[in-house]
Amino acid sequence: MEKEIIKSRVISAIDDNKDLILEIGRRIYNNPELGFKEFETTKLVKDFFKKELNIGVVENIAYTGCKAEINKDKTGPKVAVLGELDGIVCGNHKDALDSGATHTCGHNIQIAGMLAVAIGLIKSGVYEELDGKIDFIATPAEEFIELDYRSKLKEKGIIKYFGGKQELIRNGTFDDVDISLMFHALDTGDKKVLVGPVSNGFIGKDIRFIGREAHAGNAPHKGVNALNAALLAMNNINAQKETFEDNDKVRIHPIITKGGDIVNVIPADVKMESYTRARTIQAMVDANKKVNRSLIAGAMAVGADIEIKEIPGYLPILKHEKIEEILLKNLLYLGIKEDEIIKGGDFTGSFDLGDVSHIMPTLHPMFGGIKGELHSKDYCIINEEYIYLEPAKSLALTIVDLLFDGAKEAKNILKDFVPAMTKEEYLNFMDSNDGIIKERFLDK
Repeated sequence: MEKEIIKSRVISAIDDNKDLILEIGRRIYNNPELGFKEFETTKLVKDFFKKELNIGVVENIAYTGCKAEINKDKTGPKVAVLGELDGIVCGNHKDALDSGATHTCGHNIQIAGMLAVAIGLIKSGVYEELDGKIDFIATPAEEFIELDYRSKLKEKGIIKYFGGKQELIRNGTFDDVDISLMFHALDTGDKKVLVGPVSNGFIGKDIRFIGREAHAGNAPHKGVNALNAALLAMNNINAQKETFEDNDKVRIHPIITKGGDIVNVIPADVKMESYTRARTIQAMVDANKKVNRSLIAGAMAVGADIEIKEIPGYLPILKHEKIEEILLKNLLYLGIKEDEIIKGGDFTGSFDLGDVSHIMPTLHPMFGGIKGELHSKDYCIINEEYIYLEPAKSLALTIVDLLFDGAKEAKNILKDFVPAMTKEEYLNFMDSNDGIIKERFLDK
């Protein structure tokens, strides 16, 4: 069968199920769950695959999350379509739950889009015409938040890493995947889509300054002020900023999560969280050393103890231009004009798809249809049909191109692909940034 006919069938299947796709996106939007807590969203996705598409699902692939597989008996390459389950805290958004949870990063759109890709390929019967396997993976915990909660999960042996795709790499979910595709929402202004973004990676930190209590009014000289140690540490970090190369795009943004217990006691237990972000792995590592020196110096200055829990964060996203070229052709095929497409984008935020991109070819376009900054009270969807349907069509058509006619396109991409890291190298890097640094200055 001609590829153009196959593509038209995929598009028709998605359009015919528009109301179903929009409804699932709205349901998820109205019930956001934070990372590694996406129990109801996982169940919703599982039930959708079983009831609407008659596909079995592997559940709880990384504590939460699930995976559906089609064409399991075919011998060609495997393409995975990913969608992220979790929400983000934005308590001042009009649609925030009492907990502050929202979908102001648009992950509900991703899940609806992933399901729409499945609808397009399965309800049309097109998947049977393709020469490769396809996974649909609902991934947990992309937002790197609630570090205390994730630390407890780690202590219980439930997870090892704090990011969902990190866990999926570790536990082997990606072992038989050759190419991974997903998309993200973004306020693209008067443009419709951005293709080829790059991003920063980061190393996370959970920091504790330990001082000595004393009466803040009567005997402050008998205490060791852990809050002062933290403030000095933050000033030290600020003093480092001129030492960073502009091209490395280093970003460091600590917050104090506990500043003390009560106002009339010298703070003896102060907690901080921070990211060290940069464009390359080496820049991340170099900047992280400076941050650690700054933190330790703050503790040393006032004679407090310090504990720095190093948490392996995400890697920078790597571009894979051959897949982007296929996507671009499909965007034009769908009627998006050349001047409505942004080619290349520079993001100093981080995505856990960056980790996957070091191991296999990936695709991560950013689609418009929303307005306002991600993670902000201004975030809103302004074009439901576009943001729920067009990304799904473009990814589904890209899968057709990859796996049609003996999967020639996919095999061509994989033939020339050299991973930046093997899985073993990746896990070794993660473990090298996973540990606790302790320095003792109290009573010295």
